[in-house]
Amino acid sequence: MNTANASDIVITSIHARAVNVPLEHPVRTSVGVISTSPLVLIDLHASDGSVGRAYLFTYTPMALEATRQMVLALGEALKGQPLAPLDLDRLLAQRLRLLGRTGIALMACAGIDMAAWDALAVARGLPLVELLGGRRRAVPAYDSHSMDGVELGVERARRAVAQGFGAIKTKVGYATLAEDLRVVRALRQAIGDDTQLLVDFNQGLSVPEAVRRIHAFEGEGIAWVEEPTLQEDYAGHARIREQVRLPIQIGENWCGPGEMAKALDASACDFVMPDAMKIGGVTGWLRAAALAQARGLPMSSHIFQEVSVHLLAVTPTCHLLERMDLAGPVLAEPLAFENGTAIAPPQPGTGIAWNEDAVRRFEVRAC
Repeated sequence: MNTANASDIVITSIHARAVNVPLEHPVRTSVGVISTSPLVLIDLHASDGSVGRAYLFTYTPMALEATRQMVLALGEALKGQPLAPLDLDRLLAQRLRLLGRTGIALMACAGIDMAAWDALAVARGLPLVELLGGRRRAVPAYDSHSMDGVELGVERARRAVAQGFGAIKTKVGYATLAEDLRVVRALRQAIGDDTQLLVDFNQGLSVPEAVRRIHAFEGEGIAWVEEPTLQEDYAGHARIREQVRLPIQIGENWCGPGEMAKALDASACDFVMPDAMKIGGVTGWLRAAALAQARGLPMSSHIFQEVSVHLLAVTPTCHLLERMDLAGPVLAEPLAFENGTAIAPPQPGTGIAWNEDAVRRFEVRAC
């Protein structure tokens, strides 16, 4: 543990690198395919020698350099500031008031927030979950799959069950309802009745078509239906909820707790699943968890499994951790799963550290 008084620790520099990491399975959805994992790796250096690390997922390689530059620009503005994440959040909100903390700016702020909390936990000699007042405990996870079709879908589902996962998710929204049902029924037969089956439409349907397809799913043992229509259409999700019996899950695209509050006010969902990057990092997640607790809504995570395992452990309505390994190839120690659960690692911080050989192999340098 570092002995410096935490109130005396300041940020000395923030570095950012871009990598484009291969995926074992491309992420196929009803609205497009993600064939690689484009990441911005952040290193926040503090005056006591602590280093906080985080990564951002930009979905497309086209956004890598713009996101990296935004992190660097905001990092310059934070040099010399105390390592106090809540104060940093207020400062960044003020600096971006006119521009707006949305899009790439929101992502960059969240990445810095996660790195700042990581550095603070390292400085205190505590895992992040313990810094936040919780304890390291097993968090149940679901194995997150793609629009894989029947053959690959069944293969991946059986592997997940063999690894002890009590829930799997598949992406649906095929060209026809008949194809959706063919895949769902094949997966249900493969995993048996004791494993939860979750489905994700990735915003691919109109409200009437969502109602039609969800009605058809109601006898298939589906535990939740994710983003059946446009994520920002909270009224549309509310209309779907009124007409179907299956629980509706949304939240991965909420840009900050304010958007989450609007969705909850509209009664748009039964479950919530914020994304650590889009909701505003650790700081945004804690605010989102309070909203979920107030409404009694089970809260799951979207990607970012390394930090989310800490955050869900302090979330009052903790539900399921999404297992989708986007950064594993560039991590020194990827998050471990055992019997369908994950536990935050014991070392100080989040446990994120880079495999520098892999980073050099996959690094994308600006032209």
